[in-house]
Amino acid sequence: MMQASGIDTFGLPSQNKQANLRHLTKVSDFNAEEILDLIEWARDMKADVDRTHPRYNNSFFRKTLLMFFAKPSLRTRLSFEAGATQMGGHAIYYELNKELQGKKESIVDTAECVSRYVDVVIARVKSRQEIFDLVKHSSIPVINALDDWGHPAQILSDLFTIAEKRGFNTQEDWKKCKLAYCGDSCNNVTYDLMRAAAVLGFTIAVACPKDPQFRPADEAMKECEELCKKSGGKIMITDRINEAVKDADVVYTDSWMSYGIPDDEKSERIRHLQPFQVTRDVMKHAKNDAIFMNCLPTIRGMEQTADVVDGPQSVVYEEAGNRTYMQKCIVLWLYERSPRGRSHAAYQARMINKIDTKLQEQGTDPEQGKAEARVSHKHQDLMRRGLGDIVLAMSSA
Repeated sequence: MMQASGIDTFGLPSQNKQANLRHLTKVSDFNAEEILDLIEWARDMKADVDRTHPRYNNSFFRKTLLMFFAKPSLRTRLSFEAGATQMGGHAIYYELNKELQGKKESIVDTAECVSRYVDVVIARVKSRQEIFDLVKHSSIPVINALDDWGHPAQILSDLFTIAEKRGFNTQEDWKKCKLAYCGDSCNNVTYDLMRAAAVLGFTIAVACPKDPQFRPADEAMKECEELCKKSGGKIMITDRINEAVKDADVVYTDSWMSYGIPDDEKSERIRHLQPFQVTRDVMKHAKNDAIFMNCLPTIRGMEQTADVVDGPQSVVYEEAGNRTYMQKCIVLWLYERSPRGRSHAAYQARMINKIDTKLQEQGTDPEQGKAEARVSHKHQDLMRRGLGDIVLAMSSA
């Protein structure tokens, strides 16, 4: 988690100068239908334990994911990198000393160059301005892997975990959900949880101190309130933790020491945030079958007690594990809708048509031919790899 800077709106677009290019800068870049589709897709991908389903196996074959990191990462880096490998692709980790804007390199130059080298880029940076500039000048999909204004890949993964644990399938299911967030609320995780509630139409109750440094920024509140007008979602801010947690389906907390907060502020922050620690007594106010979530890392005895994070209602490790599935879906979803992805799909379609023609010339019904294991499974897998010549060779064998 990273402390929000409170800077003015930069009007982060969900699309850049190419009107048909999509990015993920914050959760609300996706609408409710798209989020539900991603969750369903992640379910299917997770169910494919052996990773042999033709829809996913080698779906990113010979593609490259570039990962910019200006801040430490364990789960985000490993889940994205493992996901790219599992889909037959490759991930490049590039550590930034401080920010994308270097002494000798502008973001414009960086974006223009990497767009020619790789297929998708993720970036963990200090500010949304850096994400904005990367999006503005890139011709490939950009995924925000954390900035001061959002953490969308994390929260979309969390939505998958909630849907899995609570049995949510439709938007109507989500509208019955209540999520309680407790603790420091002036940060990226809180903002994207609020956006998720506002897009899907569920209720989020945020429990935090009255001090403005711990409360959601007015700008984030206004953004979410506008989204709620369409979805029917509700956002409640309170300084009474038990009120926030009452009848909640999900209780969520995050680090009290966000990235960039000096250690000498630790004792003062604990003094303010101690009343918002999630304890067993606090969890008793939630539904009996409520789940506890923390996106990690965490310190037992700070944002929650050990008996909560290690208790039977905690799903923190499953929450972490689900990131691989959802993030694979995000990468594929964005890539397949990018100009490069659509060009590749068009190539595949042309090659499949050639296969059909070849089979017809041989007197073989295309559908019957594709039903055979030698033709259908191997051909579809090879088509997904873009090896059209080999496919044609096989079909003529």
